[in-house]
Amino acid sequence: MHTLLIPNLPLAHIVKCIDLLDMIIHSCLIHLELPHVHSLKGRRSIINSLKEKLKAFNLSVLDVSGEYPKEADIAFAFLSPDAKHGMQYLQKIEAMIERHFGEYVWEVEHEVL
Repeated sequence: MHTLLIPNLPLAHIVKCIDLLDMIIHSCLIHLELPHVHSLKGRRSIINSLKEKLKAFNLSVLDVSGEYPKEADIAFAFLSPDAKHGMQYLQKIEAMIERHFGEYVWEVEHEVL
């Protein structure tokens, strides 16, 4: 299965282009609770590690966290040819998160566009 990076274009333009390709957009948000982190620097270290591991999946990744150091939010998006392949890919991503960041409480919100 192949995924495509989503360029920095307005969402309406991206959706129109994706429709022509007959692909499905998967928009996801990872929320991490970081109870043992006491500074923004400590949170940034964890976020950067997670972002690098997510980029290995060929995702578009963005840190959307606020200023509170004990929580982190990472948004990511990818394309798939159908919903089944997208869910299988998401399961692989979740397995990686559990493997590398299992000591934190986390959840993934997923939306198909």
